[in-house]
Amino acid sequence: MPQPTSAKSENGSRATAFDTTHWSVVLSAGGSFSPESQEALEKLCRTYWYPLYVHVRRSGWPEQDAKDLTQQFFARFLERKYLEHADPDRGRFRSFLLTSLKHFLADEWDKSQTQKRGGGNAPISWDGVDPENCYRDEPVDQLTPDRIYDKRWAGLLLERVLGQLRREYDKAGRAAEFERLKAFVWGDGDGGTYATVAAAMNAEVGTVKVAVHRLRKRFREQLRLEVLRTVASPEEVDAELRHLRELLSS
Repeated sequence: MPQPTSAKSENGSRATAFDTTHWSVVLSAGGSFSPESQEALEKLCRTYWYPLYVHVRRSGWPEQDAKDLTQQFFARFLERKYLEHADPDRGRFRSFLLTSLKHFLADEWDKSQTQKRGGGNAPISWDGVDPENCYRDEPVDQLTPDRIYDKRWAGLLLERVLGQLRREYDKAGRAAEFERLKAFVWGDGDGGTYATVAAAMNAEVGTVKVAVHRLRKRFREQLRLEVLRTVASPEEVDAELRHLRELLSS
């Protein structure tokens, strides 16, 4: 994943290194192909395939059909079969992807049966992870396919942000510090108090508070950048953040 050379700060300054992974690049190209927009679309799809797989499985499709459906959908999506049509959800990649999947499941599954199962190319790599193994770990609940899709999307986005921060701290030789502080940014509250963390780190409480403040600031910056990749314009970031925070807290 390309790393940023600049960040979209809290005062609204523009990010410059994410243009090639920005949903707006794809939308501006419309149904046409360009190396830049196609790379952006493929990166977004490779990142966010799992929420779609969960949606298909929760909709009642058995394992092998769900795998085939997910791959066949992405094959059509990457061919830009859906980008030619106007859609009120297209401003946010999360919403547009789900709307496109529903159209595929409703209208194109019968057509896809003309292709022998497993005989086509797999446009999305599972990266060595069997999606069904992940799905088996899903909690037994009554969430609708749409709701679980949104929650897994939000969870995946959070994992990506925390993973990026973990790599930054690790590169600086501060991996242990990150593991102790991350619960103050996002967690289940089991990270302890400032005092207990300060004692474990052999540091002053004030020092820990400053470190947490900096980590939270970096988390907010990185979260905005991650969301920015998936919306059509910076003006949509705040609304998408509010929606994702609601999903993560529910």
